[in-house]
Amino acid sequence: MILLENIHKTYASPGRVSHALAGVDLTIAQGEIFGIIGRSGAGKSTLIRMLNLLERPTQGRVVVSGEDITQYNDAQLRVFRHRVGMVFQHFNLLRSRTVLDNVRFPLKLAGLDRASQIKRAQEMLDLVGLTDHANKYPRQLSGGQQQRVGIARALANHPELLLCDEATSALDPETTQSILRLLLDINKRLGLTIVLITHGMDVIRSVCDKVAVIDAGIIVEAGDVLDVFLHPQHPVTQSLLSESGIDAEGWRDMAHQVQGRLVRLSFRGDATVQPMLSRVSRELSVDLSILQGSVGSIKGTPYGQLVIAAQGASSALQQLESLFASEGVECEVLRA
Repeated sequence: MILLENIHKTYASPGRVSHALAGVDLTIAQGEIFGIIGRSGAGKSTLIRMLNLLERPTQGRVVVSGEDITQYNDAQLRVFRHRVGMVFQHFNLLRSRTVLDNVRFPLKLAGLDRASQIKRAQEMLDLVGLTDHANKYPRQLSGGQQQRVGIARALANHPELLLCDEATSALDPETTQSILRLLLDINKRLGLTIVLITHGMDVIRSVCDKVAVIDAGIIVEAGDVLDVFLHPQHPVTQSLLSESGIDAEGWRDMAHQVQGRLVRLSFRGDATVQPMLSRVSRELSVDLSILQGSVGSIKGTPYGQLVIAAQGASSALQQLESLFASEGVECEVLRA
């Protein structure tokens, strides 16, 4: 488990003090994929670099597996960093070395013998699907392949934690999805804790278990990805969702044009694909109009959200919430 407690990071320059992080508290469980999302300059890169102390906090503690790593000396930190892999946005590969030698590099620094280096590097290249490219140079690979080399290199030392710093930002959408599927597979196979930062909600939706939204150095919202997607509370979260095609408040522009009770329905799992609207309409003899809706999948779990207007007898409308609840659907009354 990883704990960040009251993390502050300030930078001083002549006549000015800037606050990159301002009192961040986070808990990241063993084996989960945790996403940190925010706009450029929000502090997410500074935050992820706290997890291996490439950035030291001005105030606060970073606790990994029960150890306060902010108390480590340089020698202890060097040992600890062997337990943490890092994947970068621009790959950071050694251009003059082969793919195999790039993956071997951290093993060489760790003092492994040559035979062990080669064996482990070949295992990692097999894991990321690049066995046949071991003797090529980075310039001979596509962007997605280069990032796979970066992932193989990050995994070479058997890390307990993998940090991904905008690992898909330089890739096209199709390649991004292939890299995300690879990270998901690695998480499942190895039980590896993965922390990734991104500015795209689609990345969060594809692979993450939990998410923290950061703005101006402050965590403004955090929780299970499904909860945050279905019930975004902070304007920054709502804006990021809207930019990814999920506008939770778009129904408001049409609300004045329809009569009746307005409700927001949130579906999870199997309930998402059931014909509930038609059943409820028949059972209560109410007319239902859809003002807004979205259906998708978060890490393989289907979800959906609809805003509907219901018209009918008052007694029937009073039963809407209980009837939807009996079907496993959250029902929030927006206008009685």
